[in-house]
Amino acid sequence: MFEAGILGMGCFYKFFLFPVILITFSSKVLAQDNNGSAINLNPAKDEKANTLSYHSDTVTQIDIGDVLKKVLHMKDLKKTDSVTSKPSFSYVPAIGYTLVSKLALVLSGNSAFRTGPESRISTITASTSITQNKQITLPILSDIWSKNNNYNFVGDYRIYKYPQSTFGLGSNSNIHNEDPMDYDYLQFYETVLRHITGNIYLGLGYIIDDHWNVSDMGDKNGTISDYSVYGKQSHSISSGFTFNGLLDSRDNSINPSKGAYLAFEYRDNYTWLGSNTNWRSLIIDVRKYIHFPEDSKNVLALWNFEWLTLSGRPAYLDLPSTQWDAYSATGRGYIQGRFRGADMVYFEGEYRYGITANGLIGGVLFANAESFSAAPGSNLQRFQPGFGPGLRIKLNKVSKTNISIDYGFGRQGSNGLFIDVGEIF
Repeated sequence: MFEAGILGMGCFYKFFLFPVILITFSSKVLAQDNNGSAINLNPAKDEKANTLSYHSDTVTQIDIGDVLKKVLHMKDLKKTDSVTSKPSFSYVPAIGYTLVSKLALVLSGNSAFRTGPESRISTITASTSITQNKQITLPILSDIWSKNNNYNFVGDYRIYKYPQSTFGLGSNSNIHNEDPMDYDYLQFYETVLRHITGNIYLGLGYIIDDHWNVSDMGDKNGTISDYSVYGKQSHSISSGFTFNGLLDSRDNSINPSKGAYLAFEYRDNYTWLGSNTNWRSLIIDVRKYIHFPEDSKNVLALWNFEWLTLSGRPAYLDLPSTQWDAYSATGRGYIQGRFRGADMVYFEGEYRYGITANGLIGGVLFANAESFSAAPGSNLQRFQPGFGPGLRIKLNKVSKTNISIDYGFGRQGSNGLFIDVGEIF
């Protein structure tokens, strides 16, 4: 996700993202079936149509590729009716600007494919940005299913050159306690999950977080920074094994319309693996998708995310923090890193509805709340709310990939624009 926040009077990050050049490419982006009817990734079960909701069965669905085809008088590249073994690519380049990054070149996209006729949809999602202020980001997320769905390979790889401010520990931290930081960051995380029964998978993984060239300027308002109190480190490594579990009954991991998702990650870091200290954490991720009203295709999406430090003392930059989850999705309404602490509890609800019957444009309304403790062993502090509206533009009707454009509002004047490829959760 590429995001920027506007952090109130006298603060920073007024953000404008504008697709000066909007290029959309998909090997199947112009695809439809031979009768020209709407694509249905689950044809075995028909649901009652609703002309003001996503993926109506009664109206031919279109995406940006179809719009370009009509405007530019293009011919269909190839006809298909589902995601197959041939990858379907979607990407959007754009130009952004913030007061903190100045000019930013952004490229975000994903690929969807199947490894076998009966396999779940596999996805690879990546985005990169290069800014005038020498910020460079390259996160790559992979979710690959074996052809018989017996194995799920999940990867999270990140390379960052990342000047970014921190604002102290706990969700009671003040936005004016801004401490500009700079660091280089590498993450490698790979997990292998094995099918147990039904939609349940268990597995093991290895993860390493490496921060180096870490520096800070101290709080701009002259107060002693929480980073100084917690303990500065110019170089920190957290290296350990994970034990993972997954229950996934979603119909589409890119744009779910029904089903549920439950995942947990128990992480154990060891000094003998290179970690600076021994520490343990637990992440629990629960999501539910409900048609609401029941006879429509509008979706009520619910999310609970908990990121807890069980023991030990992680490095400051490895503590739970806003939008430092795997998908950089938590806390719309706040800039990344706005809240940080030993424990994080997060709730979000989003209502997704169609605006055009052909599925090209949809909308969302969302609200979230997040609470953080400060140092390990301390209590959770007040919940900080975020909320806002959003727009969805169909980028690829085969994989049901949307361009997500949201504007979020938080406390203390925090607000900002959030743009992504795919749904936020």
